[in-house]
Amino acid sequence: MSTRQPRIGMVMDPIETIKPAKDSTLAMMLAAQRRGWSLVYLQQGDLRLRDGVAWGRGLRVRVADDARHWFEAGDTWADRLDTLDAILMRKDPPFDMEFIHTTYMLERAQLAGTLVVNDPVALRNMNEKAYTAWFAQCTPPTLITRRKDDMRAFLAEHGRIVIKPLDGMGGRSVFVVDRNDPNRNVVMETLTADERRYAMAQRYLPEIADGDKRILLIDGEPVERLLARVPGGDDPRGNLVAGATGEARPLSARDRWIAEEVGPELARHGVLFAGLDVIGDHLTEINVTSPTGIRELDAQCGLDIADQLMAVIARRLETRDA
Repeated sequence: MSTRQPRIGMVMDPIETIKPAKDSTLAMMLAAQRRGWSLVYLQQGDLRLRDGVAWGRGLRVRVADDARHWFEAGDTWADRLDTLDAILMRKDPPFDMEFIHTTYMLERAQLAGTLVVNDPVALRNMNEKAYTAWFAQCTPPTLITRRKDDMRAFLAEHGRIVIKPLDGMGGRSVFVVDRNDPNRNVVMETLTADERRYAMAQRYLPEIADGDKRILLIDGEPVERLLARVPGGDDPRGNLVAGATGEARPLSARDRWIAEEVGPELARHGVLFAGLDVIGDHLTEINVTSPTGIRELDAQCGLDIADQLMAVIARRLETRDA
């Protein structure tokens, strides 16, 4: 690779709204900056296509590991996206059409030579709930349907199920329903928009009480510790934003088996950073858009997960330039 330090673009939510102590994107920016790489901050609305060429208009930034002042905006950056060495797509769901349109622009930059993490085609193809169907050997009984009678039959079969939308995050609109729940039909009607929208149902896993485990993968390989998000109080959701507590743990043999089943396939499709959600012995989701958990694991285990990712990116850029 040339002696010029890489320029890294970060497509993300508004940087002023993040929670710096928990934000994995900030951890990535800090790791890149420590390597001497320059940072360009972009939001979805800063991207555009003109005659097949992807352009962006953002800000050069510097970041700090400071809960009060975690970024400093510099001057405006406006150029073709392919003048950036790498772009990290870290926009949170919902996975809507605007997200899809953004991947088209990032794909044009990728075809012009920029490394995009994760691969835009993979971002489009790997819906975080539905893509578990490619690894059914790892999952609990799972149904994706628009029909309420399908869900009612699934509920009758399993007695207690979890119903959730296909495009959400952070535990939003996730319902636990049992066969005697008087609201079961309302939940099904709401999440399927009266049978106009697909939703997912999975057999309820009581092991959620011990935590919803997040296994981070870097280029298909699991990080040495996982983050168990243990639900708090009466809320059954294992999501940090829903009040769960994050607890670092070693991976079990079953956790490693799941990572070995899923990780190489993700890496083959250009997914350099992913998060697997595992409850008990079962894979429930595959997060490829903007997985979190870096800050908690780093703090509890003395790791530097973001720098592990930057090392992979550096090797990819060296290979590209060679």
